[in-house]
This record gives sequence, structure tokens and C-alpha cells, in this order.
Amino acid sequence: MAERGIDVVVTMGCGDACPVFPGTRYENWDLDDPAGRDLAAVRPIRDDLERRVRALLGELGVAALRGAPGPGR
Repeated sequence: MAERGIDVVVTMGCGDACPVFPGTRYENWDLDDPAGRDLAAVRPIRDDLERRVRALLGELGVAALRGAPGPGR
């Protein structure tokens, strides 16, 4: 990953193992691990992740793709 052009680095539980780019915004999203769960248990995790991504895109002024599937697909 090139350091230039990085607006936000989102981590999901990687802790100190993640590379650090000075001057870059970092967010750690605590999400439940979907490993080994059935579909009904994974859907809320997926939906939470999608909400977070869409909110971040909105903060950054990036429009979500038209026709992109939403929750419940």
C-alpha cells in the first residue's frame, strides 16, 4: 500500500501489528468475528460493517455506488 493518497486507515482488531502512516486518520472498528457463525448470525455483522462504510464514505464526501446492494440482500 502506498502512503500517498491514504485518507483513513480502518482497522478491525489488528492492534499494534498494523503499519502506521504519519498524518493519517485511523479508526478501529470493533466487530464481532463472523468465523464459524451461521448466516443468521453473520447478517447483522455484515449490515453493521456496511453502515460504517457508508457513513465513512459520507464523511469523506464520496458517493456510494448507484445500484449497490443494501442490507437484506
